[in-house]
Formats: sequence, C-alpha cells, structure tokens
Amino acid sequence: MKEKVVIGLSGGVDSAVAAYLLKQQGYDVHALFMINWKNSSVTLSGDCTWEEDQMVARMVAKQLDIPLHVVDSSERYMSHVVDYMFDEYAKGRTPNPDVLCNREIKFEIFSQYAKELGADYVATGHYCRKEMYQAPDGNTYARLLAGTDPNKDQSYFLCQMSQQQLKNVLFPVGDIIKPEVRRIAAEINLACAKRKDSQGICFVGKVDLPVFLQQKLKSKEGNIVEMTTDAFVYRRRHDDPDDYRALSKPYIYTEDDGFIIGKHIGAQYYTVGQRKGLNIGGHVNSTYVLATDINTNTIYIGEGDDHVGLFRKALFIRDSEIHSIRPDLALSPGDRKRCMVRIRYRQPLQAAELIREPEGMYILFDEAQKSVTPGQFAAWYYGDELVGSGPIAE
Repeated sequence: MKEKVVIGLSGGVDSAVAAYLLKQQGYDVHALFMINWKNSSVTLSGDCTWEEDQMVARMVAKQLDIPLHVVDSSERYMSHVVDYMFDEYAKGRTPNPDVLCNREIKFEIFSQYAKELGADYVATGHYCRKEMYQAPDGNTYARLLAGTDPNKDQSYFLCQMSQQQLKNVLFPVGDIIKPEVRRIAAEINLACAKRKDSQGICFVGKVDLPVFLQQKLKSKEGNIVEMTTDAFVYRRRHDDPDDYRALSKPYIYTEDDGFIIGKHIGAQYYTVGQRKGLNIGGHVNSTYVLATDINTNTIYIGEGDDHVGLFRKALFIRDSEIHSIRPDLALSPGDRKRCMVRIRYRQPLQAAELIREPEGMYILFDEAQKSVTPGQFAAWYYGDELVGSGPIAE
C-alpha cells in the first residue's frame, strides 16, 4: 500500500513541481489548497487573488491526476497572523508574517487537515532540506537544513518550526535549484510553469503597507527628525566592544539631537532601515529610518548607506521567546557558542557568537549589522543546519 502524502498546493510553480516529484516517487499524493485571505481591497493591482490561485491549483491537480481538497482557514489566519501583525506594528515593532504563517498555518492547521485525510506525510514546495539524526542522547531529531539553491534557500522562513512539525514533513524541491524547477514545470506543461513567484505578505500578496495597516491603526501626523552624522549622539554606557548587553541596546534619540525636516502619517507605519516612502527631498544620498518612537509619534532618519545609526553590533532575544528547533542543542545560561546568523530573508549568513544569559539570548556579531529591526526574527545556524531563532527584542 502506498504511503499517503498531502501537499500544500498554492497555485505556484514550486508546490506544483513538488507534487509532481512526489507522484514520480510512488506516493499516493493528495493536494490541499488553503483559503487564508479574502480581502483584495488592500492588495496592489496586478497581484494574484486567492480565486486565481485556486483556479490554477485545480488545473495543476487535474494535470497531475491527484485529488484536490479545499479548506477555508481565513479565520485562523486573521487571528494568528494578521492580528499579530497589527499588534506588533502598534508597538513600533516590525513583524515577519511569513514566519508566523508557516508556524501557525502551513505547518499547524495544514498538518491537522492532512491528518484527517489519513496522511503519512505532509509536503510543501519550500527550498530547504530535512534529515533525521540519531543524537548521542539516544533520541532521533529532525534536522532543518538550508536548501541546495543558495539563491532560494527558504529555511529562514521555517525558523519557528518544532520537532513535532518537522518529523513528518517532506521538502521535494529542497535539493533542486530554481531553474531546474522551472524547467521541469515547462517540460510537463504545468499550468503554473510561467507564473511569477508570489511577493509581499504570506497569502495576502503585495500591499501598500500604510493602507493595509490603516484597517486598524489610525494615522496620526508626527515629526520626521534628521540625525546628521556630525550631530549624532552615542548614548552608550561605554564603548567596550565586548559589552554585549550595552551593544544590544538601540541608540536613544530625542528631537534635541537633530532637527525637524518634515511630517509623517504615523510612526507605526515605518520600520528601521526603510528607505522608500519617506517623501523627503533635498538630500544627495538616500535617507533611511534609524528609529521610530511610538510614544512621541516621531521617526528619526539619517542620510547615507553608511550612517552610524544604521549599524549595531549585537541584539537581544528575551528568554521566553527563544525557540530551539533542536532542543538537544539548546544553550543553558552561561553558555557561549560560535554560529552563523541571519536577521532577514536572503541576508548572507553572518559570523557571530551566541551568549546565553538568564534573561535571554544575546547575539554578538563579528561585524556590525545594518538595520537590526525589532520584531524581526534572528535565526542561528550550525553549519547548514538551522537550530534556533527568536524575535529581536528592541
């Protein structure tokens, strides 16, 4: 009897080719299309709606001769992903909905539906790999590994997955490069072979973020304050490069340290490192958001890619928010370990040291990092294995 696999079919080329490969490998393949977002009023024109995605998924399922099941999980998506986004932005933090979407929807609700269908495995079109490992402690663990294609490695988006979620997951395209996936899709004439990759918020699409957030967060005019390099004030306890606690703190700004150069529509709509959407002229170089202050409704900006306010040497993750994919490799207070870290998707891995203290995890980088953004996830790797992650505290 064939083992049953339920694959999340999104209407995109990656999941379609993944489904094809699973069928070629002899599995009993079923597809599941999840309706997670129905409000197209906030998406930018030209982006695919869920109706179009579903239509393409049906065409692919018919081509591959596999059953397609459709479920509406939009209420769960709203409560566990979208509401979380609004809450984080209201606090002046920048969430990563794709990470939460994978943890709460793609590998939680999806897995529950797959179990109801009697699945032995679930599968997705993510560019990452998994292998099982017999550890010295006698337990068997799932290792989450980077995808073979360095340009498409999506392991970062899965940095909040658990052992329970990983153990029965298959990633059929994880060891294939994207051009080969496109070639396979074209060779078997899949309906999605030439579709563009999705962009923007997971399941929502590309949006005008202020318009999206204004559904719940009201706009309020505030000051834009520029911090020149010459006037920049270092507010550190001291400049000891090994004082990871001090270095993990963001710079502190006040309007007295700079000068007001314009107005904005609400500090909650902006994020550290943002360059577009400031509508500020009169500068030779690009201007960037250095910090936002929700309490005073102020955003602080600086000119130039190398502005000192854009860079930090360390970050902090609270104890309650440290997530270990490999619990056997979790650090205890007082432990320190070298690793590689990524603080955003597609960022090249950065050399750093993990420093575990009772209050949480400090990450001290070898080189100062640009645009360390509160709310975004820092993920750490040992070699090509992603072993843990957590949201940047401040």
